[in-house]
Amino acid sequence: MKKVLFVAHVVKRHFMLFHVPYIKWFKNNGYETHVCANNDYENKNDCKIPHCDKYYDLPFQRSPFSSKNIATYKELKKIINQNQYDIIHCHTPVGGVLTRIAARNARKKGTKVIYTAHGFHFYKGAPIVNWILYYPIEKWLSRYTDILITINNEDFERAKRKFKTKKVEYIQGVGIDLNKFKPQLIEKKKELRKKYGYSDTDFILIYVAEMSYRKHQDLLINVVNILKTKIPVLKLLLVGTGELLDKYIVQAKRLKLEQHINFLGYRNDIPNLVSIADVSVSSSRQEGLPVNVMEAMATGLPLVVTNCRGNRDLVKDGENGYVVEIDDVYGFAKAVEKLYNSEELRKSFSKKSLEIIKEYSLDKVREDMSKIYNNMIKTQKAVKKFK
Repeated sequence: MKKVLFVAHVVKRHFMLFHVPYIKWFKNNGYETHVCANNDYENKNDCKIPHCDKYYDLPFQRSPFSSKNIATYKELKKIINQNQYDIIHCHTPVGGVLTRIAARNARKKGTKVIYTAHGFHFYKGAPIVNWILYYPIEKWLSRYTDILITINNEDFERAKRKFKTKKVEYIQGVGIDLNKFKPQLIEKKKELRKKYGYSDTDFILIYVAEMSYRKHQDLLINVVNILKTKIPVLKLLLVGTGELLDKYIVQAKRLKLEQHINFLGYRNDIPNLVSIADVSVSSSRQEGLPVNVMEAMATGLPLVVTNCRGNRDLVKDGENGYVVEIDDVYGFAKAVEKLYNSEELRKSFSKKSLEIIKEYSLDKVREDMSKIYNNMIKTQKAVKKFK
């Protein structure tokens, strides 16, 4: 029986969110489906991956320099050699590196390896250390990759020009479920605001992201500090947890912004929270193709985002939002103020967001991925027939 292996860092926060439809696709097409990933459920028994025939719990470490990844690599190589997979599809930086190294011998026997890059660590404006460490590794590994899938234009163009991969594809991210995130309705917005304790007159910004240096929430806190007197009804909803959460809470308290900034922690009601907002914001320093921005666009929100890869793929400056430089706190504040002062502008940007997001729908991405898988399968069949 034909076999496919999916590899990524974790199950709950990766496979269950993004990859179950593709495991199902292979299952429906007659493949035995295997998954290698770290079981990140608090209750390990909750780890049940739909359509997966065999699951291997491998302790991938997020840091590429962790010595524990050596043992993980050896186990992964053993799994690959024993199972003789037809196709291996790997994700996440560490999962992608270890898998492609471990699968080198398997490729000589006909296994095809796909790697989806959810945003390279080297990019325009990245620290020089990122280029020194990650670029040579990815360039070397590209020769052991049959198909490299990129999710933003910058990565796609660089991979085509610089890497040795046989085929480079561009896919619009992981896709956004347009049945889950829908355009705002005025009555529903009012109803939800009442439920969550917000007024109809509040001007609400929302940012859904982990609290980290990469996501740069301190910029937004400083933006609110600038605007608090100009927009007394301003509210910033920061949704998520992370290593810098306590630091950002201290920053907000120091600036006496408690009535303007709400730290909401981890939430399961993101569609509702996005629906009560007036503007979606992103202060990120680095992105692949941000799901939070796509969710906001599908809800019909205008946006103010920083000028980083991924953000600028989705937000067209002056069309569905504003794109400002990464550390330009005053430029960011000015953009928010413009949207606050113009309902007409908000409506215009909202309409454009709803138009653009159609190209990033989950159905569209699944269709494109099906074409990639089918073309690879046809190539394998042709090679076997030739032999």
